[in-house]
Amino acid sequence: MSEIAQAVGLHKATTHRIVTTLVSYGYLERAEDGQRYRLGVRLANLGFMVMRRMDLRREAMPIMTDLASRLDETCDLSVFNRGEVYFVEVVQGSRALTIAAAVGRSLPVHATASGKVLLAFLPEAASEIPLEGPLVAHTHRTITRPAELHRHLEVVRSQGYAVDDEELELGVRAVSAAVRDRDGNVVGALSVTCPTSRLPLDRVPAIATEARQAADAISRRLGWQG
Repeated sequence: MSEIAQAVGLHKATTHRIVTTLVSYGYLERAEDGQRYRLGVRLANLGFMVMRRMDLRREAMPIMTDLASRLDETCDLSVFNRGEVYFVEVVQGSRALTIAAAVGRSLPVHATASGKVLLAFLPEAASEIPLEGPLVAHTHRTITRPAELHRHLEVVRSQGYAVDDEELELGVRAVSAAVRDRDGNVVGALSVTCPTSRLPLDRVPAIATEARQAADAISRRLGWQG
């Protein structure tokens, strides 16, 4: 403990509290002598999570590039991170009017197509939806009642894709489908985002088919056999 305190430049009592917390969460563990500490298994799990995301981006990129080129629309890949949708890759279309998106940006799960896909298929994501009280309204079309959102997620699971129908921003519509790993677990969401003028509601099923096929292609590159 004294060596750790000296290395990080903190008081020994402060270091003791931090180390004790890290041990309780599995990031550190006591060595056999009871005096020294070593890295815990939980850190390895974090490393594996990062590696999976790197694999996801690498395998998704050629599929996303092809999809964005064929549709000439913005295509993005996102994961669930701390209660939000987190963009890990974006491929822009070449049109003069495109929907801006950026790697590293976070968006609310309940008001986005990708977020609703993640909520529908990830138990840990759905568990973070408040059971009481309204959800934040970003437009007049945002689903703000948790009970209504839960019913909506049943539809997402049934049809295999989600739609953001101007729920985050007026004039913008998006369609998203789930990406799975070799074990069939949902690890991300692939979305196509367009101005509503280029994605009327009667065209949504066709774009949804494109998004699902692309998401399945990425999943197969990750080892999914479904």
